[in-house]
Amino acid sequence: MNDYEIVVGLEVHAELSTESKMYCNCKNEFGLEVNTRVCPICMALPGALPTLNKTAVDYAVMMGHALNCKINSVSKQDRKNYFYPDLPKAYQISQAEVPVCEDGHLDIVVDGEVRSIGITRIHIEEDAGKLLHDDSFDGSLVDCNRGGVPLIEIVSEPDIRSSAEAKAFLDMIKLTLQYLDISDCKMQEGSIRCDVNVSVRKKGQKEFGTRCEMKNVNSFSAAVRGIEYEAKRQIELIEAGGTIEQETRRWDDVKGESITLRTKEDAHDYRYFPEPDLLTIVIPDEKIAELKKRLPELPSKKMLHYMIDLGISQTEAMLLVESDDKSKMFDECESLGATPNAVLNWVLGDISKYMNESGKSIFDTHLTSEKLCELISLIEAKTISNAAGRVVFEELLQRDIDIKTIIEEKGLAQISDKDALLEIARKVIEDNAQSVADYNNGKTNALGYLVGQCMKASKGKANPSMMKELILSLIE
Repeated sequence: MNDYEIVVGLEVHAELSTESKMYCNCKNEFGLEVNTRVCPICMALPGALPTLNKTAVDYAVMMGHALNCKINSVSKQDRKNYFYPDLPKAYQISQAEVPVCEDGHLDIVVDGEVRSIGITRIHIEEDAGKLLHDDSFDGSLVDCNRGGVPLIEIVSEPDIRSSAEAKAFLDMIKLTLQYLDISDCKMQEGSIRCDVNVSVRKKGQKEFGTRCEMKNVNSFSAAVRGIEYEAKRQIELIEAGGTIEQETRRWDDVKGESITLRTKEDAHDYRYFPEPDLLTIVIPDEKIAELKKRLPELPSKKMLHYMIDLGISQTEAMLLVESDDKSKMFDECESLGATPNAVLNWVLGDISKYMNESGKSIFDTHLTSEKLCELISLIEAKTISNAAGRVVFEELLQRDIDIKTIIEEKGLAQISDKDALLEIARKVIEDNAQSVADYNNGKTNALGYLVGQCMKASKGKANPSMMKELILSLIE
């Protein structure tokens, strides 16, 4: 395995969150009774003519901007001809030669290293229907509700070199779609799916190996497992003296293996030709510029800032980026000058816990970034303890109140008066002679116990670091 390099290209299909389907007025909605959202247009009945959904084109352009693509102001649509039971037209309207977007890239971070993955193209197309299988009946049934739903297909260059890079790429594509609010990305509903192209080659070899495409990859974790399985299969076949045949394979995630669906398949097999019922797509330059201005700050940019500029781990950076609320609170506190690590601990700790348990946004509470920064600074100055800080935090969630008022109301100010702490320390040592003896006999954990007793005696108000120093000075 170590003598080979994995080469991966991905094709991500994302359903767009438009009100209606791509070429008709049927409602674009998941979970409705089968075959209740169909019409003569999406069923391709004789004489029915499609009309392009303008919003779908706008969404494709926005994704193109987000992935640093060139936007083609003039593009066309093509018929992709193939027969399958869930495609009543026996063709799919797609884009072959001139897509809406092409020649882009997406920056990802894997193991602390920035990798730029090329984007070959983003094109619009319509989704096919869905086959239903059940033990209660023989054969399969066809539900055409999904037929005609707007899709964009995002095709990467074969720049991905590991399953970890593939996962990072897919995660960032999903987050970008969500930040743009153009797809709900519900994998359980099939809103985002991917096909995986895998080949292997000897390290140092320039030419690509023969690729195999895997279909039916319905989760990003399944993509990781599929890539690792397929690379291993190909390497073992080559090492045994065999050759890799270009084919399309079906990934079975339950069995953890892929099986052959069909052999060599190329673009000409689909007999693409220009869609005769639709006009050329023309997007004015002013519209392209306007759509670019609508873009929010993108997750890839945030990830790079968090990891490269602030030194946050990849896992923690992803947890921030995945939540608008968490990243917004973090960004606001950072801009106010709070210590990034301290803010991170609060955002991924107590704030995350509150949001998960309540199902609410942190911005629906009385906690603001300014108050969180003040709370952090009081803890860092040892005015209050960490435990007291959590009491203040709980109060700030419920009440629009000044932090100093909470501290006074609940008597949370930390005791740092040396004489007062010395009195507590002497009493604890007097009452815990055995623990003092244990410490003097080398049992260092006895010190923690003694400090804990001091904190208990002070009702959590003692400055713990001062308390520890005083205990040590008395027993040594």
